[in-house]
Amino acid sequence: MEKLRELTMQLCREGKLIQAILSNPRTKLPDMPSKIKAKPVLVKGATLIQLEQTIGTKVFHENVPAEEAGIRLGDWMAGHFRQGLLQTAETDFQVLVDKKGHASILTQAASRKQAAPVHNRKKQYLLEEGVSVPFLVELGVMNAQGKVLAPKYDKFRQINRYLEIIDDIAEYLPRDRELTIIDFGCGKSYLTFALYHYLVHVRGLAVKITGLDLKEDVITRCSALAEQFGYEGLRFRTGDISLYDGVKQADMVVTLHACDTATDAALEKAVRWDARVILSVPCCQHELNRQVKNEILSPMLDHGLIKERFAALATDSIRANLLELVGYKTQLLEFIDMEHTPKNILIRAVRQNSANPKQKEKLAASYLAFRQFIQAEPYLENALKDMLEPQFRHVQNMPLS
Repeated sequence: MEKLRELTMQLCREGKLIQAILSNPRTKLPDMPSKIKAKPVLVKGATLIQLEQTIGTKVFHENVPAEEAGIRLGDWMAGHFRQGLLQTAETDFQVLVDKKGHASILTQAASRKQAAPVHNRKKQYLLEEGVSVPFLVELGVMNAQGKVLAPKYDKFRQINRYLEIIDDIAEYLPRDRELTIIDFGCGKSYLTFALYHYLVHVRGLAVKITGLDLKEDVITRCSALAEQFGYEGLRFRTGDISLYDGVKQADMVVTLHACDTATDAALEKAVRWDARVILSVPCCQHELNRQVKNEILSPMLDHGLIKERFAALATDSIRANLLELVGYKTQLLEFIDMEHTPKNILIRAVRQNSANPKQKEKLAASYLAFRQFIQAEPYLENALKDMLEPQFRHVQNMPLS
């Protein structure tokens, strides 16, 4: 049996196990598994072993480190099962245990090909399925029992993806005072309500969130819901992003699917309010599509669809670079799978306490070269001209290195 334990531990530890099936228990007890399956899975980027236990009519799943899986598979074979199949890319190991508890290990040609570990099928959401959340029930995402309605499952996934991003940036927000958060272009406010719920009821923070949108009927509806849910720190206002002056400082600014240069207007507001965190998912991006020109790129730009996509990617790259130049650390993230929406890039910007001057010089020079190459005059650059000009003057004649 020690040889068997060493084999299961070795296969799991070295990442060779493709699948294991343990069957034919020696004694059939109601609380003991009648079958065990094991396979590698990816969970948050780490490879674990998923153990699937069949007990009675129920199936239970558990993801454990490879070392632990190897020990448990060996113990199960030694103490409970008569038969086992351990499959690798090179060899199948057929394990048979006789009535006296002696194990024999037969080797056979491999019957399965090596594959990358599959992603764990059960997604661990910050808002759990089966747990009723009042605002999700009222907005038609789930029923009163917490079951997510089939037509709204993509929206449920989007909300949870958004909250994962919020969870990542929460550490950058102050905890010793009430937070001021502005949500530009909030629309029906699924994500605004989710943001409030998570920060207040899950994180325990004091917040004042203002949702702004141009549609009066939407704002009226959202205001009524906020009052219904008792969300005292959440309010909604009708207004234009570029004209809004309801605060002088903000800790976080969110702008999701604001159209064209409305996104840039929101980014400028956020920068001038010295926001700690900026989250932006741009929508349609027409500005650069009208401007971009370059003979070298004409094989691309002569095709309308390609030019539109190129201009959209260039626009978000320019926004990310400009935010870096005015003091933010930026990332471009996938917000939701491309199959659900093409508007799936999120700009995440966190204010830095300091930045390397040499790196900023190089970034400024690189940005100017790119902007000139495509002959663009971005709205956001003009909006932040007073903050950017000193850097641009300094590097105007610097060669790229």
